[in-house]
Amino acid sequence: MIRVRAELELFVADVFASVPRKDQRGWGACYLRGLMLDGRRKSIQPMAERLPDGNMQALQQFVSQSPWDWTPVRRRIAERVCSVIRPEVWVIDDVSFPKCGKASVGVARQYCGAVGKRANCQVAVSVHAATDTASCPLQWALFLPGEWDQDPARRRAAGVPDEVGMSPSPGWPWTCLTSCPVRWTVCR
Repeated sequence: MIRVRAELELFVADVFASVPRKDQRGWGACYLRGLMLDGRRKSIQPMAERLPDGNMQALQQFVSQSPWDWTPVRRRIAERVCSVIRPEVWVIDDVSFPKCGKASVGVARQYCGAVGKRANCQVAVSVHAATDTASCPLQWALFLPGEWDQDPARRRAAGVPDEVGMSPSPGWPWTCLTSCPVRWTVCR
């Protein structure tokens, strides 16, 4: 980590340039370092414990409550990735995450590719830039099943904004493509 710290700081300065406050950019850098460190679990608590400057509360605030717009950050990362890997194709894929409870956003009994049958899970859809040797996600979104529209208390408890409604089916690639944070001319 020490070897790449200077390079990581330049990367963070570039991709988080749109983030308004210095402290937010600092916690963004800390969060990225946590993701890059060894360790099986990449959730806030174990990452904070592994980082010398890790602060669980500050990292949690940065990830879940801090008011910064992730769209320009994602767009800048996508532009950087596309300039390096020069994608030949766009891969549209879905991924499912089996879940035991029902509190996580989008959890419902639905087809779960991870287990090969209907199960309690979350489903996300992504668009990746890919070549025969590299792939990187550019855009992703969690599928919000219809049952979440009829349960305002559940939505509030999970932090789903009122303006977010049911997503189309998990195979909605065209919505994802048209809202991809990278200009297609950059990634041709």
